[in-house]
Amino acid sequence: MSSYVIFADTGADISPKLLKEWGVRLCPLTFMFDGEGKSYAGEDMPVGEFYSKMRAGSVAHTAAMNIETAKSLFEPALKEGLDVFYLAFSSGLSSTFASSCTAAEDLMEEYPDRKVVVVDSLAASAGHGLLLWLAVKKQREGLTIEQLKDYCEGIRLNVCHWFTVDDLVYLKRGGRVSATAALAGAVLGIKPVLHVDDEGHLINMAKVRGRKAAIKALADKYGELRDESLDGDIFISNADCEADAKILEQTLKERFGVSTELITDIGPVIGAHAGPGTLAVFFLGKNR
Repeated sequence: MSSYVIFADTGADISPKLLKEWGVRLCPLTFMFDGEGKSYAGEDMPVGEFYSKMRAGSVAHTAAMNIETAKSLFEPALKEGLDVFYLAFSSGLSSTFASSCTAAEDLMEEYPDRKVVVVDSLAASAGHGLLLWLAVKKQREGLTIEQLKDYCEGIRLNVCHWFTVDDLVYLKRGGRVSATAALAGAVLGIKPVLHVDDEGHLINMAKVRGRKAAIKALADKYGELRDESLDGDIFISNADCEADAKILEQTLKERFGVSTELITDIGPVIGAHAGPGTLAVFFLGKNR
């Protein structure tokens, strides 16, 4: 049995049920809709209901994990005599990583015989989830907590994130695209193709016309960047557009002869910023 337990947060877009199967403990991040005065954890609201509210015009905001919350989540494991390995949501998108580092320092002063290792995934959604799955496999192979830290930091910039959104209004709210670009996208059917860069930030890389072309562009990026010498698992995530996820899965299979390991929902923490209709593919490549 491993002497440490892996933690991940809601930003990885892996269901609590699957995390339990992997032996991973969840750090729930929260969100709130304007005017409700109520905060939800990532799994408190079904994704279908969440995206229905967004399509109806409700605006959701997310909150990072603070220091005290991180300590309250990690401490029970330390009391069990286990060390903690936390693979955190990208520091380029959230302050969760910084807060958890401070929490780790405080806890190791209180529990000097225990270790709390925090790794910045520099990843989001099922890209974070893919790195987490790779970490779980390495833990099962017997890597120590220090070896797992080195592995994750060594492979994280090979985790490719390529995605498209259905409506630019949500990226406009977050300052990712201009109001002019959002209006043009709505009128002309322009779909952006984006990725997550080496610093964990969202970067707009290309514009295509129409959903079909956007899905093709995601498959093209897989063909361009994949590294067959690395783990070949593919994850796809979707924000209430599972039919498109299935089309992307089939496209990858037909063009490259590969199977998708996991299709997962984009939860509210990521979906609040990307919006319904977001579709993404994640894999290990030569570079991001």
